[in-house]
Parts: sequence; structure tokens; C-alpha cells
Amino acid sequence: MTQEPIQFKKQRELGEILNSTFKFLRENYKEVFKIFIKLLSPAFIILVGAAAYYSWISSGSMSIFGAEGSSSFIIAMAVLFVAYWFYITAMTGTVYHIILSYVTNSGKIRHEDVKHGIRRDFAKLLILTLISWIMIFAGTLFFIIPGIFLMVPLSLSAAIMVFQRKGISESISDSFYLIKENWWMTFASILCIGLIVYMISLVFQIPTIIYYVIKIMTSASQGSAANPSELLGTGYIVINTISTMIQYLVYAITPIAMALVYFNLNEKKHFTGTYETIENLGKNT
Repeated sequence: MTQEPIQFKKQRELGEILNSTFKFLRENYKEVFKIFIKLLSPAFIILVGAAAYYSWISSGSMSIFGAEGSSSFIIAMAVLFVAYWFYITAMTGTVYHIILSYVTNSGKIRHEDVKHGIRRDFAKLLILTLISWIMIFAGTLFFIIPGIFLMVPLSLSAAIMVFQRKGISESISDSFYLIKENWWMTFASILCIGLIVYMISLVFQIPTIIYYVIKIMTSASQGSAANPSELLGTGYIVINTISTMIQYLVYAITPIAMALVYFNLNEKKHFTGTYETIENLGKNT
């Protein structure tokens, strides 16, 4: 029996957004995973390598307080930031193009559509992501609240770029228009989505926490000093890297939910899905 495609272009309450997010994952995780392997493998591998390098540097394998250790720590942070920036941009853009293909093709995801779309938009999405982060960071410096205020509309700018084929400046300006009179609802949706993703991610940090606690207890029972290089050794780096890998995949939940938030707000403003439904009814009569 063929499943009815999820209707993205419709208004939803927060509960419906969450339900539709996980429904989309349940019904399409195989196709999504295949596309991730084809398109995101390079960025994912680089990010995992950067995370492992950062874990090694910060584990106490070399002192971060000396000149050499301090420079190595800064380099590790910079490499991790760039790798994370590239991966998050590629992952978010890929998810949005998967959904765009799903919507355009009535529930079918065409790999070529996604591949062509992310190649076309990646550079713009990369710049948009960086500009958004800078704006949010700058706003946060002013007593935090301006950063939170900016975070809400800017979190939708990438969706606007992909779904409406807008440029960088247009995507940013349209994001503020889209959340006008809906800021609190959008904030509540983002907060709830963030908490759920965080709780899921936290589950995969349990092995790292258990390993660390065991090492502390073992060190205490032996009466040895808590040397960071012993507590956070190779075992910690391996376990933490594996946990981090899984968390990076879990982050894909966020753009799916944000796409539904975008379509909900866009429907309230423009009634796009309603008009399309009326047009389809006219064609079928």
C-alpha cells in the first residue's frame, strides 16, 4: 500500500510539526541515508577527523598552557570550527533539497535533484551560514537578548534560500518578514526542537561519561593524582569520537523540523499550499 505523502505546505501546531518531523524520518530514512553517504561523506569524514584531533589536543596529551600547546589548541579549534561550518552547511542544504525534491515530486526523492541543488546553492549557503553566525554572535555580545532575537529569523534564512530560490540578502530580509507577528511561536518551536535534539544527542554521550567516571574511580582507588593525560587518554578519544559522529547525524533532525516551521509560517503569510490545493481541485473537476 502506497503511503500518502506528507503535506509540507500547510499550517501546523508545534505538536504536529514534531510528529511530521519524525514521520518523515521513519518513511524516508533509507533514501536520506543514501544521499548523505553520496553527498556528505567528505565533509563528515573531515569533521570527524577535526573532532578527533581537537579531542586529542584538549585531552592533556600536550599542555595547552605552554606556547606550543596553546598554539596547537587554537589551531585545533580553528580546524574544528571550519570543518563544522562546512558540514552543517552541507547537511542543512542537503536536507532542504531532499525536502524540496520530495515536495516537487509528490513524495518521491530524486537523487539527481538533490545533487544538482546542493551544488548550485552550496557556496551561497556557506556565506549565508557564516553571516548568520556572525550576526547572532554580535547580537549575543549585547546582553545576550539581541542574539536570541536575531537567532529566530536567521534560523529560517537557509530554508528561504532553498525553497524560494532567493539570494543571500533577500533570504535574510525575508526571514524577518516571515516571523513578523510570529516570533514567540517560532522561538518556542526552535527551543522545543533544540531540546529534543539535545536530549537525543545526550544519550550517545553516556558511554563517554561512563568511561570518564570509571577512569576517575580507578585513579582514586589507586591513590594516583588526576593527570588529564591519563584520564582522557586514547580510550576517551575513541569513544568520544564515535559518540560525536552519531551526534552529527542526529543533527539532521533539526533542518527537517525547521523546514516544517518555515512552511507553516509561509502558509500563514502567503497561503501557498491552499492556493495549490484549490488549483488542483479545479484541474480535477
